[in-house]
Amino acid sequence: MNSTQTIFSSATLIVTIPMSRREIFNVCMDQPMKIISDGIWEYPNGSPPSQSAYTMLELQIVTIFAVTQAFHFILKQLGFPYFVSQVMAGFLLGPSIQTGPFEEYKKMLFPFGSADILNTVSSLGFSFFLFINSVQMDLSLITKTGKKAWVIALSSYFFSIVIGFFIMNMSASHLELIIDDYDSFSSLPMVIVTQGGVSFAVVSTLLNDLGIVNSELGRLALSTAFVNDLTGGVAAGFSADYVKSVNLGYPDLITNIVAFFVYLICIPLIGRPVMKWIVKNTPEGKPVDKLYIHCIIVTFLGLGFFAGYFNQPFLVGAVILGLAVPEGPPLGSELVAQLELFSSWFLSSIFVTCCTMKVDLRDCEPLSFFLVVSLFILLAQLIKMLLCMGICRYCKMPFSDGFCLALILSSKGVVDIVSYILIFDTMAQNKKVIGVLIISVLVLGTTSKLGVKALYDPSRKYAGYQKRNIMSLKQNHELRIVACIQKTHQMIHVKNVLQLFSPCPENTLVADILHLKELVGRSTPIFIAHRLQQKVGSSYNYSGELIVTFDLFERDYAGSATANTYTAISPMPVMHEDVCHLALDKNAALIVLPFHIKWGGDGSIELEDSNIRAFNSKVLERAPCSIGILVNRGPSGFHSASYKVAMVFLGGPDDREALCLAKRFTKNLGNRLFVHRLLAHDRDISNWEDMIDDEELREVRGAYGKLENVTYEEKTIEDASQTTVFIQDIANKFDFIVVGRRYGMRCSQTFGLENWTEYSELGVIGDLLASPDMETRASVLVVQQQSTAV
Repeated sequence: MNSTQTIFSSATLIVTIPMSRREIFNVCMDQPMKIISDGIWEYPNGSPPSQSAYTMLELQIVTIFAVTQAFHFILKQLGFPYFVSQVMAGFLLGPSIQTGPFEEYKKMLFPFGSADILNTVSSLGFSFFLFINSVQMDLSLITKTGKKAWVIALSSYFFSIVIGFFIMNMSASHLELIIDDYDSFSSLPMVIVTQGGVSFAVVSTLLNDLGIVNSELGRLALSTAFVNDLTGGVAAGFSADYVKSVNLGYPDLITNIVAFFVYLICIPLIGRPVMKWIVKNTPEGKPVDKLYIHCIIVTFLGLGFFAGYFNQPFLVGAVILGLAVPEGPPLGSELVAQLELFSSWFLSSIFVTCCTMKVDLRDCEPLSFFLVVSLFILLAQLIKMLLCMGICRYCKMPFSDGFCLALILSSKGVVDIVSYILIFDTMAQNKKVIGVLIISVLVLGTTSKLGVKALYDPSRKYAGYQKRNIMSLKQNHELRIVACIQKTHQMIHVKNVLQLFSPCPENTLVADILHLKELVGRSTPIFIAHRLQQKVGSSYNYSGELIVTFDLFERDYAGSATANTYTAISPMPVMHEDVCHLALDKNAALIVLPFHIKWGGDGSIELEDSNIRAFNSKVLERAPCSIGILVNRGPSGFHSASYKVAMVFLGGPDDREALCLAKRFTKNLGNRLFVHRLLAHDRDISNWEDMIDDEELREVRGAYGKLENVTYEEKTIEDASQTTVFIQDIANKFDFIVVGRRYGMRCSQTFGLENWTEYSELGVIGDLLASPDMETRASVLVVQQQSTAV
C-alpha cells in the first residue's frame, strides 16, 4: 500500500486465521500523527492531504453525504425509506460494489486507519440519536398499554424465538450437511433471536413517514413496539453479560449481571426524580436552563463509559438515561431541539453508511448458505406475523388492519443495521451472516413501508355514509359540535360562537373543545380527556386555561350546554386525524375550525400561520361531518348578549347548511337574523337545486309562519360587481355573518371572482369578507356541508 494513500506509513494484511473472525495486520504509524494538512499550495513539497487525518475526515463526510443524497433523490421517488439510501451509499463506497477504475480513488478516500476516526466521530452521533429516541419514549406506556399490545409484543418476541429454535434443532442434521463450516452453523441461533424483536425508534420513524402515527393502528403499533423493544433490550443486556463473562468464571459472571441489574434500576429511580425537579423549577413557558442540559449530556457520556466496566456497550447508558427524562416540554423538547439536527440528521446518518461499508456482500457464499439463513429469517418473520394477525383477528380487528400491524412489527431499520455491525465488531459473527442480515433489513424495511402505504388508509373510516350535518337534525334536537383551538387567543372567539348557538333547554348544545398542540420532544401522541382526569407520563400542565374557560361556560348555561375539553398532542402533518376521529366518535354534526389569520385592533393582519391553514385544508377534505371556519376580524370578537346576524344565501347545499345553522341562532329571541338571498338575473325556476333552495327558505320567508326575529330580503344580482358592492354594504352592519363555502360552484352572481380568490378554503363570499381590503369588524363563519360518499 502506497504511503501517500494512507495516514499510516504502511499496513499489510498478514493472515486471515482459518475458521475465525480475525484478520491480523502489520501496521507502521508515524508519530505524531499528521492532523492538519499543509495545504494544496505546499504540495508536492509538503505532506499530501491523504496523510492528514482531519482533511480526510472532511472529504469522507462530504462524499458520504453527496452519495447518500444522490441515492435518496432517486429512491424516494419509488417510495423507499431514507435508510436504504444510506445503506446503498455504504455498499457503493465499500467493497460490496466494485467500481472498476474508481476503486483506486475509493482506496485513496478511505485509506487504512481512517475508518476508525470516522466511525468514532459518527458513533458518538448515533449514541445521541438513541438518547433522543429514548427521551421521546413515554415510559408511562408500561402501565397504560392495553392487554392486546402486551400479548402481541410478548408472544411475537418469545414464541417466534422458541419455534425457530425448535425447527433448527429438528433439522440440525440436514443443516450441517448444507452448511459446511461450524462457524457459520453456530450463527443460526443469533439470526433467530434478532428477528423476534422490533425497534421502537424504527416503528416510530415508519409511522411518521406514513403519516399514521396518531391513527388507531399507529397507537397500537407504538405501544406494542415499546413493550417488545423494552423486553428485547433487557434480555439482550443480560445475554451480553452472560456471553462475555461466562469464560471469566461464575464470580465475575454474577458480579456483572448484578451490576447491570443495579444500573438498570438505579438510573431511572435516581434520574427521574432529578429530571422532574428540573421541570418543576423551570417557569412555565420558559426554556430549561442550559446548565441543566449540559449536566445531562455529561451524565449521559459518563454512564456510557461506566457501562464498559460490566461488559455492556456504551449505547446502554444512552437508552436508560433517555428513558428517565420526562418526555415532552419543557425538558424533553429542549433536549431534542438541541441535539436532533446534529446527531439524528448528520452524524448518525454517516454512521449507518460507515457500518455498511464494513460489509462485503461478495462473502455471502456459497448460495446454499445464503438460502438457509434467508429461510430462517423468513420463517421467524412469518411466525411473528401469523401470531400478530391471529391475535388481532381474535380481538375482532379487520383483517387488513391486522396484516398492516404485522407488517409494521416486522419492519427493520437503522437501529437493526447498527446492532448487527456492533455484533460483527465484537467478533461474535462473521461477514457472511452479517451480509445476509443487512440485506434482510433492506427487504423488510422497504416491504413494510410500501405494504402499509398501499393497504392502510386511515381516512376511509370518515367516509360519509351516515348523515352527520345540521340539516339532518330533527327539530329541537341537541347540536353536537367539535371546536378546535390551537392558539390561546382563539379561546374567547370559540366561546362567543358557542354562546351564539343559543343553548337553552329546547336547543341543547354539546361542545367538545379540542386543544391541539404540536408533538415536540416525544414519539408517542397524546390524547387527554380532561373530564375523565386522565394523567399522562409528564408533570407538565396541559390546557389549564382552556379547561377553566369552558367549565365556566358550562356553568353559565347549566342544563342547556355541556362542554367537554380535550388535549391532543400529535405531529402537525397528521393533527387533522385527531379532529376527525373525535368528531366521528362523538357523532358531531359540525366541526368549528379557527382561521389561520389573526387581525390586530386596527384591522391589520397581526399573525398568519401557514400550518393552521394546511391543517384546515386537510380537515375540509376528510371531515366526517359539516365544517365551519371561524374568521374573526377584531382583536377579541363580540361579547354582547344579543347579536345581529346576517346570512348571505346564493344557493346550494353549503348555503342550505349555513341557513339551518343560522336558524338555530334565533332560538334566543335577543338575536336578530337577516337572511339576504342574492338571486341570479338569469335564474331558472325549474332547476332542481333552486326548488330545494325555495323549500328550505319557506320558513324564513313566512310561508310556514313568520319567525319573530328573522328578516328576509331578496335581491337580484346582474353580475359579480354587484355582489361585491352588496357585501361591502352589509359588512359593517352586523356582528356576525354566516355564508356557505360553495367551493367549486359557479354562478352568475360570482362569475369571475373565483379567479381572484386568495383563500380558497373560504369560498368566494367568505374570501371577500376576509380580504384585507374589506373594512369590517364582523366575525364570519364559512360553512361546508358534509361530503357524503356515493
